[in-house]
Amino acid sequence: MSISTKRGDDGTTGLLYGGRARKDSARIETVGAIDEAQAALGLARAEARLNSGATALDEELASLERGLWVLMAEVATEPGNRRKLAAGVSLVTEEMVDGLGRRVHELESASDVPAEFVVPGQSRTSAALDLARTVVRRAERRAVGLKLGEGSHVVAYLNRLSDLCWLLGRASESEHMTARAKAVRAPRAKE
Repeated sequence: MSISTKRGDDGTTGLLYGGRARKDSARIETVGAIDEAQAALGLARAEARLNSGATALDEELASLERGLWVLMAEVATEPGNRRKLAAGVSLVTEEMVDGLGRRVHELESASDVPAEFVVPGQSRTSAALDLARTVVRRAERRAVGLKLGEGSHVVAYLNRLSDLCWLLGRASESEHMTARAKAVRAPRAKE
């Protein structure tokens, strides 16, 4: 079976649990922005592995990417089919939001958080995390416009996720600067 079904050639796409929506609809624009955020997190994961083999960060970012699958499922479902969604699988839960909030507070208490604006690009990993943060913010703006309704935690999840991306970027910068300082201080072998 091919992924090219040609059903979208009319400018519509299928929704979870049935129905179709125009590809330029607010719902599909939101799903697209969340999809882009997931890809940006994937770029940050690849950079983290390439630059430092950072397994803890790799695992955390992979988990965040999986969380975005849940958001995409919820957003890609018409309100009438919302009852079919499964908590934590295709429906964002308060516990998912709280988990991100706990991680944000963990990172805030682990180091000094810059009070001023940060210029992205201190390292490739932190730059990728800053890019992911901006894409998450765009997804958040799109989700706000959808007015997903009472009981949806999509906007809160995206809000916490953007904060987390920013803090992970700062932590990555700190690790990068520490590694560079150690490399500069390391005794050089005599030739």
